[in-house]
Amino acid sequence: MKLTPQITFKDIPRSDAVETAILEKVSKLERYSDRIMGCRIAVEAVQQRQHQGKLYTVRIDITIPGGEIVIKREKNEDLYVAIRDAFDAAKRKLDGHSERKRGEVKVHETPPKGRVVKLFPEEDYGFIETSDGREVYFHRNSLIAPVFDKLKEGTEVAFIEEQGDKGPQALRVTVA
Repeated sequence: MKLTPQITFKDIPRSDAVETAILEKVSKLERYSDRIMGCRIAVEAVQQRQHQGKLYTVRIDITIPGGEIVIKREKNEDLYVAIRDAFDAAKRKLDGHSERKRGEVKVHETPPKGRVVKLFPEEDYGFIETSDGREVYFHRNSLIAPVFDKLKEGTEVAFIEEQGDKGPQALRVTVA
């Protein structure tokens, strides 16, 4: 980390044990990203009227190139559990940020496109011709929009293909 972490206590006395626990958690964050430029941690005791004892919240602001990651955990009666939960969330966010920077984010394929070549409205089904010339069966219930009765031969559609009992069939058919 480029800068020393800043730890702030609000409505709670400063404690060496708590500060040490936080600094240990901060040092472990560097495993998830070596690009952390700064880290600010705020530990706060929140008093609630109908609750006995104190609840603790932990807020972590992590500065990285191009932005900031902010974690604010919900209240917890145990300060150390609140710290653990906040840093676990920070690890997940940093790990996700690192994956996006490396380009390891899951990319969804675009659904294949085709055109309706045969319609059998009286039997509630039809066929789509794919770009490679195959015919794929679809049923009226597979259409997301428009209504099956308004569909015409030659209409461009996008769909998800799966293997049915009698061959390939289209699911979630939409007009392209």
